[in-house]
Amino acid sequence: MKIAICGKSGLVGSKLDKLFTSQHNEVIGVKIREDTSALDVAKQIEKCDVLINLSGVTILARWSSEYKKKLYSSRIDTTKKLVDAIEICKEKPKLFLTSSAVGIYDSTHSHSDDSTDFADDFLSALCRDWEAEANRAQNFGVRTVAMRFGVIYAKEGGAMDKILPPFKMGVGGKLGSGEQIVSWIHIDDLLRAILFIMKTPEISGSVNFTSPYPLTNSEQTEILGKVLNRPVFLGVPSFALKLVFGEGSRVMLDSKEVYPAKLLEHGFVFDYEKFEDALLEIVR
Repeated sequence: MKIAICGKSGLVGSKLDKLFTSQHNEVIGVKIREDTSALDVAKQIEKCDVLINLSGVTILARWSSEYKKKLYSSRIDTTKKLVDAIEICKEKPKLFLTSSAVGIYDSTHSHSDDSTDFADDFLSALCRDWEAEANRAQNFGVRTVAMRFGVIYAKEGGAMDKILPPFKMGVGGKLGSGEQIVSWIHIDDLLRAILFIMKTPEISGSVNFTSPYPLTNSEQTEILGKVLNRPVFLGVPSFALKLVFGEGSRVMLDSKEVYPAKLLEHGFVFDYEKFEDALLEIVR
């Protein structure tokens, strides 16, 4: 197959590139800059079987007004160009996979893939606008899937880059109250879920990319201490996170209880259902 990836150099994109190439697929990186036209993008994605959109600057940062503009434009503007390009293509992709996040959901309900209990904040609005742009691809006969990622854990980067160092130094601990629920996924399961969706044409729309077993930040902290054999007496109070990350601290402090109902209903089996199993694989 010919697979086009926008955001090929990031954590998920680079892992997908390696995986698809090992299976003898043709993988191309889609380059989109501010001055790139939809026609230029169309030339890059013409005749591709699958288009994967992973564009966007990192969410784990301080959200100044300027940074929020970057968060928005790197996701929505890029996605708009991709879908405009799909419309232009003579031979369109059969499948458009676009990233989103569990940050779309509110903190008071539990959520399956079809939940419409959305949060009333910047991150949720960002995700909704992001998915709305992507869903326009359906108008051109392209199967579209919005991948709502939970916190991604991997050896090579992502959230573990921020979490492991303080624990290894013996100064790790819960974030804020620790009562917030974390919905997460091991990178290997994320990659396998993408392959599964590619082979399962019945799946479309929003799909939660999370383990079936979310857990509280306190439970996560206990497991980290146990696996790493380090104390977990210390913690980071909410006000300190808000000082450092501003509004961006919501990513760490808000509760998201999310379940991968659609993947499970279609027969997907997770290799890392429990956080302890995922962590053991990562730290080994």
